[in-house]
Amino acid sequence: MPLPPPAARPKNPCFSSGPCAKRPGWSLDALDGAWLGRSHRAKGGKAKLADVIARSRAILGLPDDYRLGIVPASDTGAVEMALWSLLGARGVDLLAWESFGSAWVTDAAKQLKLNDMRIMQADYGALPDLSKVDRMRDAVFTWNGTTSGVRVPNGDWIADNRGGLTICDATSAAFAMDLPWPKLDVVTWSWQKVLGGEAAHGMLALSPRAVERLETYKPAWPLPKIFRLTKNGKLNEEIFTGATINTPSMLCVEDALDSLRWAKKIGGLPALIDRAEANLAMVAGWVGDRDWVDFLAEDPVTRSCTSMCLKIVDPWFQALPAPDQAAAAKAIAAHIEKADAGYDLAAHRDAPPGLRIWGGATVAREDLEALLPWLDWAFEKVKATQGK
Repeated sequence: MPLPPPAARPKNPCFSSGPCAKRPGWSLDALDGAWLGRSHRAKGGKAKLADVIARSRAILGLPDDYRLGIVPASDTGAVEMALWSLLGARGVDLLAWESFGSAWVTDAAKQLKLNDMRIMQADYGALPDLSKVDRMRDAVFTWNGTTSGVRVPNGDWIADNRGGLTICDATSAAFAMDLPWPKLDVVTWSWQKVLGGEAAHGMLALSPRAVERLETYKPAWPLPKIFRLTKNGKLNEEIFTGATINTPSMLCVEDALDSLRWAKKIGGLPALIDRAEANLAMVAGWVGDRDWVDFLAEDPVTRSCTSMCLKIVDPWFQALPAPDQAAAAKAIAAHIEKADAGYDLAAHRDAPPGLRIWGGATVAREDLEALLPWLDWAFEKVKATQGK
């Protein structure tokens, strides 16, 4: 017999993996100080942008000699800038275990058409063999697979005496995971993930080694204006002091500042990490008590604390043809959304059929706790309807 609907709903039912839930207590009043109707290059506008950079550096613990800038087109734009500007100087190892990592492989292989590349792939739920990465080659990888829920557990596999650059897409890891900065030469993220900010703006961190590459290597292909990080063979330092390549949304900038102030107020990076890890622990406890669902990540140490991806292991579901599995998983998410108990819970379109719960720092523990009974309810409802 199907379960009755749970009595309580999350106060904030937003569990999307991007744009993600706003920080607790957020309202439009947070944007009251926005620099509107003025040039972003005027003193006040540039100061706002520089403040985002400074606050981000401080919370993340970015090394003093790393540059950090705001760039166009969200995390995607930041990654593309790095790939188009830096790759080709030496061989590259491309690591992919979900859709975004696979997209960077496509860029290197089909757009840049690099001659010397090794593609190291793994199925959803697993990691490639990180020990096979060659320290003398560049390496491109995601720190956290947003669409698979599989993260790199640490940076031990990255050589300190490497010859190549490490280019890390960390958009669903930054502000929720402890990144080993000295092992990362290029790191990208956006405001729309762990900070719960708005889209279209990316951030790009560069180590001194990455800057050296930019100033000593010129790619064989032309670079669009929004990808250009150098002027006359030298790093364009203005990008890293608040002068953006194109016009940013100052409403989004104000929203990012609000998130960064909140992050500092609650205790900075340790508090942000603790919130996300506590959410993972709660979901892990819930999963451990159920026989119909499991994590997509095969190894518990690789489970993401932000994009928590779940697979449905119930025999009824596993016996369904693939198209029916996808329909059933979407129906589970749809029932929860119709009840206003949780939004955007379906797995990414490229991932195996299942569910995905964003558990980043802006997600309140009590909201996640209220969501979980609705997953049981919706699963039983769909099984009772489609399992006949």
